Amino acid sequence: MAEGNIRKKSTLVPEPALRRMPCYLAYLKLARNKGNQYVSSTMIARDNGVDPTQVTKDLSYTGISGKTRVGYEVEPLIEALEDFLGFKEMDHAFLFGAGSLGTALLHDHGLDQYGLDIVGAFDVNPLVIGHSIGGVSIEHIDEFLKKKDHGIKIGILTTPAASAQEVANMMVSNGIKAIWNFTPVRISAPENVVVQNTSLYAHLAVMFNRLYALEAAEQAGLDSKKSE
Repeated sequence: MAEGNIRKKSTLVPEPALRRMPCYLAYLKLARNKGNQYVSSTMIARDNGVDPTQVTKDLSYTGISGKTRVGYEVEPLIEALEDFLGFKEMDHAFLFGAGSLGTALLHDHGLDQYGLDIVGAFDVNPLVIGHSIGGVSIEHIDEFLKKKDHGIKIGILTTPAASAQEVANMMVSNGIKAIWNFTPVRISAPENVVVQNTSLYAHLAVMFNRLYALEAAEQAGLDSKKSE
C-alpha cells in the first residue's frame, strides 16, 4: 500500500462523516449506472439531505477535490471512497454466535463487496456445531481459544445478550482487535480494542417512536378538523 494511502486511512475521521460516506458512495454508483461522468456537491447533498459544504468537507478526507463549475469526476471519486473506507481490501473476520442473526450474516455474501470476509464461526449449540452455513463451518467456541496464531483481527458478535460480555472477553483474550457488536449490550473492552455497536433493536425503537409520533400528529390534525 502506498504511503499516502496509509496516511489517509490512519487519519481519525469524525464518525458522522464516516456514516455519510457510504451513502455518498451508493449515490455515486447510481449516478455511474445512469451514465453520469460528473456530479456536484450540490447534487450529492440534495439526495442525501445534507449541506453541500458538508459534502465537500467529508470528501476532502479522501484527498479528492472537485473542479470549479464541473464538480467531481464520478469514477475516480468512487475509487477514492472505496479505498478510503477500506472496501477495496479484503479483511477476514470470525463470527461468534450462529443464531438467527449470525446465520443471516453468514448468508450475506454482499459483505465481501465491502471488504469483509467471514472465514470462521463459533457457537456452543450442538445443533449447529459441525455444520456449514453460507459456506462457513461452525465450530465450538473452545476451538477459537485453541487458535493462537489465527491472524484475524475482526470479530462479529451476534450472541444472546446474556453471554455477550463473556464472549467479548474471550475474543479479546485471543487476539481480536475490533468487535462489531450486534447485541443490545454495550460491552466493555480495553482501550486498544475497537468496539462498533450496531444494535438493530435501538434503530427499531427509534423507528417505532417516529412512527407513533407521526400517527399521533395525523390523528390530532383529523380531530382538529372534526371540531371546526
